[in-house]
Amino acid sequence: MTLHHAGRKTLNLGLQGGGAHGAFTWGVLDRLLEDGRLDFEGISGTSAGALNAVALADGLARDGTAGARARLRELWTRVSAAGRPGASARDLMEAWMGAWRMPAMQPFHMIEAMTNFASPYGFNPMNINPLKEIVTELVDFDRLRAAKTPKLFISATAVRTGKIKVFSGEGVTAEAIMASACLPYLFQTVIVDGEPYWDGGFMGNPALFPFFTETRATDILLVQINPIERNTVPTSTKEILERMSEITFNASLLREFRAIDFVNRMLDEGRLDPARYRRNRVHRIDAGKALEKFSASTKFDTSRAFFEELHEAGREAARDWLAAHFKDIGVRDTVDLRTQFQ
Repeated sequence: MTLHHAGRKTLNLGLQGGGAHGAFTWGVLDRLLEDGRLDFEGISGTSAGALNAVALADGLARDGTAGARARLRELWTRVSAAGRPGASARDLMEAWMGAWRMPAMQPFHMIEAMTNFASPYGFNPMNINPLKEIVTELVDFDRLRAAKTPKLFISATAVRTGKIKVFSGEGVTAEAIMASACLPYLFQTVIVDGEPYWDGGFMGNPALFPFFTETRATDILLVQINPIERNTVPTSTKEILERMSEITFNASLLREFRAIDFVNRMLDEGRLDPARYRRNRVHRIDAGKALEKFSASTKFDTSRAFFEELHEAGREAARDWLAAHFKDIGVRDTVDLRTQFQ
């Protein structure tokens, strides 16, 4: 079902995690909001994507489009400020931003040594997490939960079972966001309602399946900041670990692509009841070309200048996507799903 309101279109947003590269997603969202022709029924986010999701939703609830754009800018401004030399918990902030690469690739040798030979319970016994302070101060979770739209779906990984946990509705709290962004070699396990959680990227980056039953919109726009494909074969230890990380954090997404494609094909062939199943159209704004010039180390770069550069790159990518594919929303897929997993 495609929802139209006076020339506007409604879709669901999927926001990947990826450390500092989440500033690219900020730029994408900023341009989509500025365009003014889209409404978001559901937003699924993981880690940095979860941060963007709650900032966007809280801003919309507070002051509409202008509020959302302001909240997103404030989020990334605060993240950058927390990473400045001399700022509280600087090393942990920068380490989190870079930890979507494996710990062995951290350029801060002290952090590298700690993450290789000690757990966060040893080198961070006070459980300092600069992100929690930022999120708690920035987002009014009572207001967020009271708003009917957009519906939020925040992914975390259940430590005991290895299953995905999707926080939604009343479950969207500051603790849920911290769980979604809890890389276990940097931060102590986050406990929510007695259950331990780690970063959601292990099992859902982001989760798309909540859209199928919890929303009416049948178009999904994925903002992807972790590359699925690489044209070169990694040979160095750094490159190998880096590619392993990328594959790990994209695995669940590829499985969901396969499931969506399967249901769509069964519907097209008349083998599923359209009264029980629906076709979902998938679109994507891919950061691959915009980010390929940056080395992997930039995932921990918290400088304001770098965030602004990624923000502008995200805006340009969203502008190009709107020009090419706004007309396709509600009409057809703009991603060939089968090529993503075959």
